[in-house]
Amino acid sequence: MQTQQIFLFFIGIVALAGLVAFFSGRSKAQRVRASGAEMYAQPDQYGWFTAISSSGPALLVGLAAVVAIATADIDIEGMQLLIASLVVAAVGLVIGLALVKPDFHARNAIETLIRYVLIGAAMISIVTTFGILVSIIFEAIRFFQMESFWTFITGTTWDPGNSFQMAAGRGEGVESTANFGAVPLFAGTFMITLIAMLVAIPIGLLAAVYMAEFAPESVRTVAKPVLEVLAGIPTVVYGFFAAITVAPLIVDIFSPLGIEASYNNALAPGLVMGIMIIPFISSLSDDVITSVPDTMRQGSLALGMTHGETIRNVILPAALPGIISASLLAMSRALGETMIVVMAAGMRPNLTANPLEDMTTVTVRIVAALTGDQEFASAETLSAFALGLVLFVVTLLLNMVSVVLIRRFREKYSANNL
Repeated sequence: MQTQQIFLFFIGIVALAGLVAFFSGRSKAQRVRASGAEMYAQPDQYGWFTAISSSGPALLVGLAAVVAIATADIDIEGMQLLIASLVVAAVGLVIGLALVKPDFHARNAIETLIRYVLIGAAMISIVTTFGILVSIIFEAIRFFQMESFWTFITGTTWDPGNSFQMAAGRGEGVESTANFGAVPLFAGTFMITLIAMLVAIPIGLLAAVYMAEFAPESVRTVAKPVLEVLAGIPTVVYGFFAAITVAPLIVDIFSPLGIEASYNNALAPGLVMGIMIIPFISSLSDDVITSVPDTMRQGSLALGMTHGETIRNVILPAALPGIISASLLAMSRALGETMIVVMAAGMRPNLTANPLEDMTTVTVRIVAALTGDQEFASAETLSAFALGLVLFVVTLLLNMVSVVLIRRFREKYSANNL
């Protein structure tokens, strides 16, 4: 049998075992209940418990086999896996049926299992985050063993030079001209992100206020889905739009004013990226504003405030923590954008405060460093991990600052309402 056939057959066997166990457990519970015994749960709940006790361990056996094959390179025959799963499912069925008793709380057992499953799902994100961080740190350490950390975070010139030849052993007698100053990359990243946020926050927040407070239901049901379509457009399409339409338009606007603008400039991707992340702010802010209790609106209006004053002085302060969270999510999305920058801003590290010049971002350089025919042990390739580590730390600091701001505002707002 092929691997796919074995996998499908395994899933079918587990599903069949769970189905048989469900009906067996429910049938036994119905018989016990019909005999006059008082049960602590419904027959269906006993059936679900029996199904879980039978198919759950069988699934764990399959998962363990997959992990063993992937990590330890252990050769496991498909028939062996099926036999082991059936044996485990049969043992689980016997144990589950034995526990179908009047004094057994099947519902509590199921709820406990569900709670552990939810805890496991929550832990997956935490473990994944730590796994990503650890994988980045080890490679970043290798880079900082080659290059100075202080030069990396304070240098103003990014030029890998002949680091590839030096790492490959082809640069004997050649002095390395590599410069790994990351300041131009982070300056370009923050410049484009700032432009995007200056576009997205006002438009997104005003759109959210309109849809939540002023728009009729007929308009809201059409406008909100249409606005959210912007989030589903591929970034390469936004890149085409920025490079072909917005960038030349910027050049045409500034040329009559005597201001020189490059066709690869930071303003174009910043504007287009701002349009792209508007749905993140508008949709989430709309949900937050809508969730503000109507009693707060009615109380404000009863005290003589106008609708606009109620929005400004009551609704927006109450919804501000959620608005900050939405803005942070949009900022994280902008910090990680690559395709729009490549197509509209270029790939040249350029330390400048002029958004009409070309520049690049951290994510673009990471992609450039990890693609091509460079040696993995070269400083240029390993610099991608160092850039990723610093970007991870910057994003983490932004999250921490936002959490502090949200907590302080909530405390202040709660104190004012006392």
